[in-house]
Parts: sequence; structure tokens; C-alpha cells
Amino acid sequence: MRKDEPNPLPTFADLRAAARRRLPRVVFDFIDGAAGREVGLRRNMAAFDEVTLMPRVLVDPPVGDLTVRLLGQELGLPFGCAPMGMCNLAGPGTDLALADAAARGRFPLGVSTAGSTAVEVLMERSQGRAWFQLYVTGSVDEALALADRAAAAQCEVLTLTVDTPRTGNRPRDTRNGFRTPFRMGLRHFVDFALHPRWSLGTLAAGAPRMVHFDGLRPGGYDRTAPRRGANWDFLARLRERWPRRLVVKGVLNPGDAQRLQAMGVDALQVSNHGARQLDAALTPLEALPAIRAAVGPDYPLILDGGVRQGEDVVKALACGADFVMLGRPFLYAAAARGLPGVNALVDTLADDIRIALAQLGLASVAEVGSQVLAAPAGPLPRDHRV
Repeated sequence: MRKDEPNPLPTFADLRAAARRRLPRVVFDFIDGAAGREVGLRRNMAAFDEVTLMPRVLVDPPVGDLTVRLLGQELGLPFGCAPMGMCNLAGPGTDLALADAAARGRFPLGVSTAGSTAVEVLMERSQGRAWFQLYVTGSVDEALALADRAAAAQCEVLTLTVDTPRTGNRPRDTRNGFRTPFRMGLRHFVDFALHPRWSLGTLAAGAPRMVHFDGLRPGGYDRTAPRRGANWDFLARLRERWPRRLVVKGVLNPGDAQRLQAMGVDALQVSNHGARQLDAALTPLEALPAIRAAVGPDYPLILDGGVRQGEDVVKALACGADFVMLGRPFLYAAAARGLPGVNALVDTLADDIRIALAQLGLASVAEVGSQVLAAPAGPLPRDHRV
């Protein structure tokens, strides 16, 4: 798609529908699904519908400036790609497409412990924009070795995910027989046969595997096993050992946020894991104002969960976030059209944000704060940018 061509999949719903057509059901449901009855997933998105903005008129701002500074980095956009495991299930080369898009857009690329392409490869491909996401999956020494690997790869940011003491009950995966490591079983034969493009491409490239566990753990990674060891003592060890910026992901409780801040964590990611862990958990957008009040106005907060359009990014910033991460939309875009789809998603989100800034009478995303809200979002006004 040339730069001057319109995006044929301009909305989240379009991307999701295209991904659903192209992917086998077992794969689409793994990406699309959530915990329990998936009420939490719907609430994540609905929370943004409850936030309204106050437009201004007779203002003629210049083209919206979307650059931000976060954790010592100059970023081209106020959003990035959240870490997701086994991205290459969306199609061979998805990890590389996401890295190429991150380099083009100058935004962070989350690289999961359960990723299907090595962090060293993605660090180079993204031009240094890979943030490694760390799970503690039962072995503290293993987790520290993975952190050392990320440091050796020159990752500037390590994101410790703390909201997965057990993997949430995801009925769609159970119903479909989805397992990790990923295997094409006989029960999936018809599903794969009905999606030959995906099946033949995956067969040629090889089924995705969790490459960070190669040579590290006999038998590979079991995502259903209890993840013992991710506790406050481990965090203290990690903070002492990790030489660069440390983010803790999966925080919803203000008391936890204050304790993490006091322990020297550089930023928090307010997240409920895309509603894939606890169906009844409050949404990140609901949790954000109280966490902002707890940590003060200058402490970096990142939000993920339920963000589906550019206006959602603006709403999150107005409610107290400094930056936003998206997950599923990137995989839908990759499944639908590969790298052109991912680039089109990024361009659409950026254009949506610029349109919102123009409607709000703002020249840059750095100016977004609580003043653009039609109603207060919480106890602490937010009118700055970290």
C-alpha cells in the first residue's frame, strides 16, 4: 500500500474481522479471548466510552506533534506495542513486522519472555526499541538469567509482569485444545484445512516456539504452571541486578503502586493483562486516577487494556497516563495484512490522535491533561507530561 492510498481496514472492527477470516479458529481465539465469561474484556473497552472530551473552537493549531519523552527515550508516538507471547501465530514474520513498524514509528516494542523471535534479533530489527518483558515462571535463577540476557542485548527497559501467579482460566483455549508449546493436533485438521494460506505459511516457516527457553529449560515453557518466585524479595534482587530502567506491569492497586515506587521501580504499567487473568478485575482506566493520586504527578505511568482507537490514547493521557500500550490490535493488523497492515494501523492511530488534538485546540500531545475532560477523571488533576 502506497502512503497516499487509503487504509482499506480503517477501524479496529475491520482489522478484527479480517483477522478472524484469515486465522484458524484455535489461533484467533487465543489472540482474541480472555478470562472467564470475558466480561472484563468488554468492560476494558466500555470504560473508554464513559470518558468524554471537551472540544474547543476557533483555534488554529499547527499539525499535531505526537513526540513524547519517556524513561529517558525520545519516542515518535505516545503509544507502543505491548509484549505478547507467540506473536508469530498471527502469521510467519509477525515479530519482524512489529519490529519494523517500531523502527519506522519510533515507538517501543514489547518483547515477551514467551516470544517467538529472539530479543537480540528484535532489538536489532527495531533499531534499539525493544523492551524485554520478564516472567518469573517458577525458577528465580532462570528469570535472572533472562534479565541478564536482555541486558547483554542492550535493552534499555525491562518490564517485569507481576499479575500472572497462575494463568487465568480462558475457556476458548480449553474448548479449542490450545496448548503451549503450540502443536497442530488431529482435532485441528479441518480448522487448518479451511485456512490454507495460514497453514501452508506456518508449515513452511515452522510452528512458532518460545525461543527464549531454548537451552534454558528441558521440555520448554509451560504457561499453565504456577509462577512461584515473583514476589517482593525477587523484585528487590532484580532492582539491584538490572542496570537500566525497570517497569512493573500489571498494577491496579494504589498501595502496591506506592510500594513499587518506593523500591526504586522507574515506571508502572497499569494493566489487567488484557482481561486475560481475572474476569472481575477493575479496568486499567478505572484504576488509573487512584494510582496517579498515590504516586504523585511526576511518576511515569503507562496504561494498557481496552485501547482501540486514537481517541482512546488521548483519553488515557487525559486521565493520568504518560504513555499507552496496545496489544490485540497489532496482532489483528499483522494477521490481516502483515507489515502493511501494521503500518496502516499505526498511521490510523496517529491520524486519529492528531484529529483529536485539533478538535481540542491543542498543538501537541504533550499538552493533553485533565483540562480536556468534560468531567473530572479522578482526585488529582493532570496537566503535565513526564
